[in-house]
Amino acid sequence: MNQQTELTETVVHINRVAKVVKGGKNFSFSAVVVAGDGAGSVGYGTGKAREVPPAIQKASEQAKRDMVRVPLVGGTVPHLVWGRWGATRVLLRPASPGTGVIAGGGVRAVMEGAGVQDVLTKIVGSRNPFNVVRATFDALSNLMTSDQVRRLRGTEPGGSAELPEDEPNGEQRVVPVVLDDAIAGVVDKEGEAS
Repeated sequence: MNQQTELTETVVHINRVAKVVKGGKNFSFSAVVVAGDGAGSVGYGTGKAREVPPAIQKASEQAKRDMVRVPLVGGTVPHLVWGRWGATRVLLRPASPGTGVIAGGGVRAVMEGAGVQDVLTKIVGSRNPFNVVRATFDALSNLMTSDQVRRLRGTEPGGSAELPEDEPNGEQRVVPVVLDDAIAGVVDKEGEAS
């Protein structure tokens, strides 16, 4: 319960939709909300209702339910990354300490909810607030720390690629190369022709 009380919620956008019917117009509202703990966890949700408060409530509950963990390095994102959703593309670029959150609209809400202190961002294409938030989360899902990359590549953190060692008598060790039969035939023919 403490974790839920510490979450900050930001209403990014409320959209009013009018449906024209025989008797007039029926209005409904859709909302997008970002919730985060300011320490690397953030989520978003959307909700629709006939009134604004229930739409925000539904979006808020979904945002708390669908939170993701964001890898941060020194208060910023680990590397440059693009996110995409529909016609919206979002660029997240690491920034030096003291830069602040250079972002607008839904991207700023997501960055502040995640606890990012320094980042440079740019929205390219559609500025639809719903798609901007989704594209930002797509970018965050593609972030990886250097340790995660090392684990995927199978190298130890802080280690370097091992080179073949010299033999004890001072000669270098020769590693035999096995050629495929088809490639070996081509090599033999070229050797005879020259």
